[in-house]
Amino acid sequence: MKKVVLITAAGLAAVIGFALLWIKQDMNRQLHSPLELEKEEVLIIEPGMSLSAVSHKLVALGWLEQPYYLIYEGRRQHKAKAIKVGEYAVEPGTTPLQLLHKLISGKVIQYPLTIPEGMTARQIIDLVRNHPPLVRTLPDDEMQTVMAALGHPGQNAEGRFFPDTYHFPRGTTDVDFLRRAYRAMESVLNEEWQQRDLGLPYKDPYQALIMASIVEKETAIPEERGRIAGVFVRRLQKGMKLQTDPTVIYALGESYDGNIRKKDLSVDSPYNTYVHAGLPPTPIACPGRDAIRAALQPESGTELYFVARGDGSHHFSSTLAEHNRAVQQYQLNHHR
Repeated sequence: MKKVVLITAAGLAAVIGFALLWIKQDMNRQLHSPLELEKEEVLIIEPGMSLSAVSHKLVALGWLEQPYYLIYEGRRQHKAKAIKVGEYAVEPGTTPLQLLHKLISGKVIQYPLTIPEGMTARQIIDLVRNHPPLVRTLPDDEMQTVMAALGHPGQNAEGRFFPDTYHFPRGTTDVDFLRRAYRAMESVLNEEWQQRDLGLPYKDPYQALIMASIVEKETAIPEERGRIAGVFVRRLQKGMKLQTDPTVIYALGESYDGNIRKKDLSVDSPYNTYVHAGLPPTPIACPGRDAIRAALQPESGTELYFVARGDGSHHFSSTLAEHNRAVQQYQLNHHR
């Protein structure tokens, strides 16, 4: 009898041992075999989802044979509670184990949004409010509302957001995005201010930002930025009016139809640099780093004038007589 029991126990142990070995091999096979995917898919992990819920979701999607091995492995590694909320790109060839590591790492899909150089604050806020991956939290698009939400009530929004391509996960709020662009501008402006030339006619970095915004709007040719900044800096130093068209266009606002007329040059606005000496009260757009650097490290020289050639470039002059000849040559009846 004792012998029978021993044989039975040994047989049972062998069966159990075989079963455990099979389970181990099957688990190893499933965890290291690619998920059933024909193309890249997006897996959304909602707030509060457990590893068990995720595993059952993978089965429901047809990506995984059964959920239990993945649940066990996550718990064995003490990672079951470490998965992070968000959207994940899952490529063909991804194994359940690789997916688990991705969910733990939090490497969620990043969405891009580009703020082009030279955009106004109004245009940037409209861009942000109409970008689907960003969550709207601002009650309106008023500048005062936006700046108060960023923690800078009463501050003018113009020129405060750094133009760049930003990447962020879905669910990022409009305020979070704008705060990031605001801080980026603060950082870049501070970095460039530390490297500024001596003797510039700016009281503080904000005035340099104003100048940079004008330089940004005056030319799309990178090589001209320093030269144009040099002209404006020398005009400021000599007490001459800047007489720059982009400030007039900014002053005209929505009434600007693509043409500047003679009467526009006398419009009563603190932004009209044909009427008022010095810099306008705020930036007129968001300048990029190159325009900021040009404003703070302008090219030296004697040029005090420039006129558009009509091909995007400008002719620079040191005397009014030379400038007038250039105007006749390139822009008959041009007002500058």
